[in-house]
Amino acid sequence: MRLRIVVGIPTVGRAPILCRTLAQLRKQDRPADRVIVCGTKPADLEGTQEVMPGTTVLLADAGLPIQRNAIIANSADADVLVFFDDDFLPANGYLAAVEEHMAACHRTVVATGSLLADGINGVGLSTDEALEMMAHDGPATFDVRPTFAGYGCNMAVRLAPLLQHNFRFDERLPLYGWQEDVDLSRQMATCGDVVQLGNARGVHLGTKLGRSSGLKLGYSQVANPLYLFCKRRGYPFRRAISHIACNMAMNVVRSVRPEPYVDRRGRLRGNILALRDLIVGRMVPERILDL
Repeated sequence: MRLRIVVGIPTVGRAPILCRTLAQLRKQDRPADRVIVCGTKPADLEGTQEVMPGTTVLLADAGLPIQRNAIIANSADADVLVFFDDDFLPANGYLAAVEEHMAACHRTVVATGSLLADGINGVGLSTDEALEMMAHDGPATFDVRPTFAGYGCNMAVRLAPLLQHNFRFDERLPLYGWQEDVDLSRQMATCGDVVQLGNARGVHLGTKLGRSSGLKLGYSQVANPLYLFCKRRGYPFRRAISHIACNMAMNVVRSVRPEPYVDRRGRLRGNILALRDLIVGRMVPERILDL
């Protein structure tokens, strides 16, 4: 059964990286039926049409949830919408694996792939490093397994239940979003299964260019999980507390000798500011726009 697959890529300030991602996307064994790229200004999209002619280009206000929702609004003709970050390189069989699973397993409403590597946890990976990993990738270690949420850098969403129930990414989570993928996944989980696919592979470069400041991200590390729990839409309190505690502990420990590519002290200041705002009753995700 052939499904109509649309790939959506939000981007800001990283046109050269986006173009490399689009060049890799053109190598898919099962090409996307349509590709939508959403930036915040024309410069974000420079070179897009040259690399992948026919790409739908959109402009929206800055913010990952806002841009992803703009892509949803332009994808009503899709059966499956696959979100890629602008620095995620999919292996050639990624979309074929998504189509095979989604066509056979109608209960699956969100499917996320398996990362060969994630540069977000380090200094970041180059395109050449990612291509080398994919060229030497072995067989998948598992087929399909349940997972709590899709990982926003590569997640496929079944459009019918999303549109039927008017699920969207929460635009109260500004800029980088932080946990917006988990929030949408848990909403979608009320309609079916959320799974990880072993044979939908790729590499997240984790490019540091264009990411939020340490202070803003640190604030979001505390504010966003608590806000999502308070919505009562499937984000458990235990997960919120665990997420906050792990991030704060990491920021405290590593702020003594921070990594050169992470603003640990800025993140820790953001954590503390969010807790202070929580105590006085003014903690909201949007507060990072004023920091």
